[in-house]
Amino acid sequence: MHKARCGWVVCALLMLVAALTGCERLSGSADSGEGRLGESGQVTPTRTVGFGAEFLGVDECSSFGRTSFTEVPCSSERAAARVVARHDGKVSEGPACPATTDFVLHISEQKPSADEDGDGAVPQGYACMRNLEKPHPGDPGGGGGPRTIVGDCVYSAGEGEVRETACDGKGEKSPEYKVTSAVEKRGECPASTALYVRLGGPKPVGCARPL
Repeated sequence: MHKARCGWVVCALLMLVAALTGCERLSGSADSGEGRLGESGQVTPTRTVGFGAEFLGVDECSSFGRTSFTEVPCSSERAAARVVARHDGKVSEGPACPATTDFVLHISEQKPSADEDGDGAVPQGYACMRNLEKPHPGDPGGGGGPRTIVGDCVYSAGEGEVRETACDGKGEKSPEYKVTSAVEKRGECPASTALYVRLGGPKPVGCARPL
């Protein structure tokens, strides 16, 4: 998944030096908000050799934190989440993250003025992240994540608006409805449906029943 940028021996030496010196590849900010797409912050990364051709590429890992984090080896004790999908551009204009994504990191564009070959440039994009350990708010009923999926629970948050919350009742708000199925059109929902939830994707209508 990573493009080779040096020989095996040179790469190994570079990674060893980075580990011994404690160098960080980038620092920036990101905020998971309530797990909704578009609520994450942006980061302004800096590049160093050793982790792959693309900053936060698929299967690479970030450290703990939402307001400040770095890209780290997935074997590091500091690793907290893994990239499950990576796209250029804006979230609103690009592909949706996988259904069980826990949170999204938005990455701002960077074009170093001293970069001659474009190797250090980082395009605007976003990384779909999955925690390495529990909890997983993106799982069905988990109460978060960038997408609402079958198995999630929601509560009324105003006229014509619902928000996701944990199905086990441990969230800030108690669950009122549970999405039991996804269909293409409202008419395909079962008779027990009390609420229609917008999901997106090939089956954009969620059929929810009261709890």
